[in-house]
Amino acid sequence: MKIAVAQISSYLGDFDKNAVKHLEYCRKAIAAKCSLIVFPELSLTGYSLKDINYEISVNPSNSKKLDELKKISKDISIICGFAEEDENFNVFNSAVFISDGEIRKIQRKIYPPTYGIFEEFRYFSKGKDINAFDTKFGKSGMLVCEDMWHVSMPYLLAMDGAKILFGIAASPTRLGVDTDKFRNYEINSEQHRTFARLLSVYFVFCNRTGFEDGVNFWGGSEVIDPFGNVVAKGKIMDEDLFFAEIDLNNVRRARHQARHFLDEDKEFMIKCLKGNKN
Repeated sequence: MKIAVAQISSYLGDFDKNAVKHLEYCRKAIAAKCSLIVFPELSLTGYSLKDINYEISVNPSNSKKLDELKKISKDISIICGFAEEDENFNVFNSAVFISDGEIRKIQRKIYPPTYGIFEEFRYFSKGKDINAFDTKFGKSGMLVCEDMWHVSMPYLLAMDGAKILFGIAASPTRLGVDTDKFRNYEINSEQHRTFARLLSVYFVFCNRTGFEDGVNFWGGSEVIDPFGNVVAKGKIMDEDLFFAEIDLNNVRRARHQARHFLDEDKEFMIKCLKGNKN
């Protein structure tokens, strides 16, 4: 399949304006004959929400805020980010997969960070589980930003059958730029390529751009094949829409050429973890 990666900047606290922008990018991707489009973390709300999250959060079971995206998802499947409210009024930093007019999967962020410049855990509740889900393109999994920095998260999704991992992020620029390399991209890409190679999966990373509340976001989105190769990438710092082909035959070939994933012993892992008294 052909996918689109929409590396955009969001309007802080303006759900409706962001939804219109999402629809515009969806139409561009449809015109390019894409089957799926991926947006960044909290793309429908902006990132630095703080107390606004209680006002802008959406309970998908009783809100019409996602209706237009549901409609256009009949022509293109969508992965995007939003502040999700549950029936008990907890608010989560969530990724949503919308396809064929319906919400098919919501993945809540497991590790909202509160260190350095981050203060998410003051405003968001923690997700309680992570699992792969079926799509018409193949079994997939979603990771929300900080969850990509916990090695157990992509591992669990791959062990659950995911052959495509989608990581959505609002990663701020925190490292210096020298004349040759941009370290934010370099470090993240090394990590994505490692996960893709060791788990023999596609890894699709979509990071936002723009400035918000004194913070800027660096973009640098990319698509990695199961051999650890960068097959498509977005601009650094600027908004971008780019495309990539996903061929699950490459997952099959990667797993046959190097059997490290096929030979992974989950029961041995479980036994060791249970035996760890720490």
